[in-house]
Amino acid sequence: MVKHQAITPEPRPTVPEFSLRLSSTRRGARLARTLAVQQLTEWCGIPHDSDPARTVALVTAELASNAITHGHLPGRDFRLTLLLLPQAVRIEVTDTRPDRLPPQPPPGPVPTDAGSGRGLLLIDAYANRWGCTVRDAYTKTVWAEVARSA
Repeated sequence: MVKHQAITPEPRPTVPEFSLRLSSTRRGARLARTLAVQQLTEWCGIPHDSDPARTVALVTAELASNAITHGHLPGRDFRLTLLLLPQAVRIEVTDTRPDRLPPQPPPGPVPTDAGSGRGLLLIDAYANRWGCTVRDAYTKTVWAEVARSA
């Protein structure tokens, strides 16, 4: 006789999460940056003027700016999600253009007369790691993980 037993998946440890939709405007990007630093301060007690807070602000601003510039469709917002991981803060920005994936930063310096192209270099320099995930046909999420301590 074969005995059947229901298999219950192991519960995943939950991490603190903050998520909200913001308008795909410069004001939305500024608000994303401000809220990310405020949430980091609330979670970790890290001062607003500390290096980790400045790094979270810079990376959030670049991800939000890229979502507005390259991932925007009229009438659609972007989503900011922050996850407090054991050693890092994960910043996720979800936009409405899964067909426009971020390119890998070019090797070497960006020409000084280039109008754009420095944002991903900044993210690459300041984040421990970053990437892009496409979960459905309507959105993509560009994420970066920033160390919680200097």
